[in-house]
Amino acid sequence: MTDATVASEKPRLHGKLGPIAIVFMVVAAAAPLTVIGGNMPLAMGLGNGAGAPVGFALAALVLLLFSVGFVTMTPHVPEAGAFYSYVTVGLGDRLGKGIAVVALIAYTAIQVGIYGYIGWAIDDTVKFYGGPQIPWPVYSFAVLAIVAVLGYRHIGLSAKVLGVALVLEIGIVAVLDLVIVADPGPAGVTFASFTPEVVASGALGIAVLFALTGFIGFEATAVFRDEARDPQRTIPRATYAAVLIIGAFYAITCWAFVVAIGPDNVAAVAQQTLDGNANMLLDTTNDTLGRLGRDVVNVLLLTSLFACVLSFHNVIARYQFVLGGKGLLPRRLGEVHPGHQSPAFSSVVQTVTATVIVAIFAVLGIDPLVGVFGSMAGVATVGMVLMMLTTTTAVLVFFLRNPEAAGGRLWQTRIVPVAALLGLLTSLWLVLSNFTLVTGGSAGLSAVLAAIPFTGLVLGALLWKPGQAVNPPTS
Repeated sequence: MTDATVASEKPRLHGKLGPIAIVFMVVAAAAPLTVIGGNMPLAMGLGNGAGAPVGFALAALVLLLFSVGFVTMTPHVPEAGAFYSYVTVGLGDRLGKGIAVVALIAYTAIQVGIYGYIGWAIDDTVKFYGGPQIPWPVYSFAVLAIVAVLGYRHIGLSAKVLGVALVLEIGIVAVLDLVIVADPGPAGVTFASFTPEVVASGALGIAVLFALTGFIGFEATAVFRDEARDPQRTIPRATYAAVLIIGAFYAITCWAFVVAIGPDNVAAVAQQTLDGNANMLLDTTNDTLGRLGRDVVNVLLLTSLFACVLSFHNVIARYQFVLGGKGLLPRRLGEVHPGHQSPAFSSVVQTVTATVIVAIFAVLGIDPLVGVFGSMAGVATVGMVLMMLTTTTAVLVFFLRNPEAAGGRLWQTRIVPVAALLGLLTSLWLVLSNFTLVTGGSAGLSAVLAAIPFTGLVLGALLWKPGQAVNPPTS
């Protein structure tokens, strides 16, 4: 039996996910509350202070430009796999396999990083309320076990769990934002964040950099293609909705915190948070909503981290599933569970992989925040921008080679993708030139970590052999 026959007969996942369910999965992966508690102080303290909301808005704009070409090409990529599938169609199997390796590296890295973060966060919460100090890996492995159970079953169960966590998470932050605006800080309801002098007062590029890390996983809308109710309509709607919702949530909440603390003080408070002498999210919540509000946000921060790691687990399992079906990974990974209709074996393999990596960090005694989360988030950020750059190039090449598919849509197939390419090149420069700020490590260690996604791209492309994979159909 040829590889082409196997590819055409490989099992597919099935489901009836609508745009709302898929948006829940994607926005949960972005972990909005986690970004507000972690990335926002970094963007303000190391970036441009009160002008940080503009950084989040600019990051959302770059991703929105990227989404135009991504969505326009969607009808010509009738296969799950997101970046891998798009690059394969546009640039061929060799680069497709290379970007598949990058995707596995990036998503595995951010997932492991979140396991370190949630282990630390649970331990910090337990100690805050007078509980015993337990090593962070114990909590991380407990969360990993729960994720393993949910990931093994049908995607609908994960979507429900993520949906509940996400509604509560966004709900409490929306309340916090409204209360802040109704009872603002010392400067009143100020729009100084959006004035040119404030935006340019510090390193806007660093603010954009940390904003970008908050969008990791947004393109996962295409990963759930086979489980969508109507892929041709559901995937584009979910993609645009995810970018707009995430971008608006970040930018508005970041501005609300400027209003609460004051544009002249917010950079200093953010820096105190980075130094470990304050907690911008929880302290501001305590001042605004009281101790009860602080407690609620603290709990929801933990559920945010859990929702994030569960979503990434599902994304990685589906990447492996697609690659197994294509013969790029062991074909066992491409099997569908007969009862749960899920990539169950792929899910188990992903659980084992995460367990091994977290165990290595634990045995080596690596700090869960700076060492685990910081370094892994850095690797994932480089991987994400690299994947989007390659995918945008694939969009441009595909429509140049297939002008009939473009249908005269010059803006969607040429102009906007070129603008996205320029924005992503600028973003990659920002990430690499400030990489030590992302990882918290030395220049040497940061250089090694930044090189991992590029190495994966090269190795994946070089190890590809003709006949090993088949291009997805283009119509």
